[in-house]
Amino acid sequence: MLKYATRRVLLIFPTLLILSLIIFGVLRVLPGDVATMILGGEDAVKSESSINAIREKLGLNRPLYVQYAGWLWDTVRGDFGKSLYSDLSVGGQLVQRVPITLEIAILAKLLSIVVGVPIGIVSAVKQNSFIDLFLRFWSIFFLAAPSFWLGLLVILGGALWFNWIPPLGYNPIWKGPVENFQQLIWPVIILSHNGLATIARMTRSSMLEVMREDYIRTARAKGLSEQIVIMRHALKNALIPVVTLAGLQFAALLGGTVILEYIFGIPGIGSYFIQAIQTKDYPVVQGMVIAFAIVFMLINLVVDMLYGWLDPRISYS
Repeated sequence: MLKYATRRVLLIFPTLLILSLIIFGVLRVLPGDVATMILGGEDAVKSESSINAIREKLGLNRPLYVQYAGWLWDTVRGDFGKSLYSDLSVGGQLVQRVPITLEIAILAKLLSIVVGVPIGIVSAVKQNSFIDLFLRFWSIFFLAAPSFWLGLLVILGGALWFNWIPPLGYNPIWKGPVENFQQLIWPVIILSHNGLATIARMTRSSMLEVMREDYIRTARAKGLSEQIVIMRHALKNALIPVVTLAGLQFAALLGGTVILEYIFGIPGIGSYFIQAIQTKDYPVVQGMVIAFAIVFMLINLVVDMLYGWLDPRISYS
């Protein structure tokens, strides 16, 4: 397992190198000029000399390969650069904003697992019953409903129909736990709905497959209660694909917070990312993409390592 983990970690570096080339190139070919946007946009009155001065100050007049090499070397040293607009450190902003996004993503993932796994188990045990059909219907509905639509529905529907708007903004949990809960409860519920439905459906399918295995029939033939057969023998093996799905979903949740943070006014990395894209803030976008990629790959590695615990038959040779 150690050799396998070492190989996976070493693969991270060439992957990040390729990704850095892609994101650097894509940002440079997008329409729009950063210097022009900093000076007020296309309609603002500005001289060619002022535009060139901004480009020289920001290093945008250097050849692209020089810009890329400089950014890559700084990134390797842990320096993601500074925002072209605020002149604030990208790394410092990530340190401030990542805990906010992580809090939302972790709560959403815990909610989706705590609710989704039991729903999948009940749906499998009650296969083709009214309960199973009801739970499957809601799972499909939650899969079809996009998060941004539900977020807008909560705000607009609450304001128009009930004269109520969910608390917007963000208050740290150590300063006001109650306010923090009130502000995050709706984004967490909305963010978890898709993962909850997917986990429920995956748990159901996996449980149905496992419950047809010979060792389950053997456990029942020994006289074990149905609860012990399901929870001790069937569930552990059925959770292997669920763990894979949950791990990948958690990584995706970090990206899924982008729109919701913007809608609910939460100052996490999602809203920061949208602002950076709108203003073509190169260092911010590049740094966040690299940070997201590292998180994705590390989570995938952890998920793969969990396989060995769930099923000792899995070999990493």
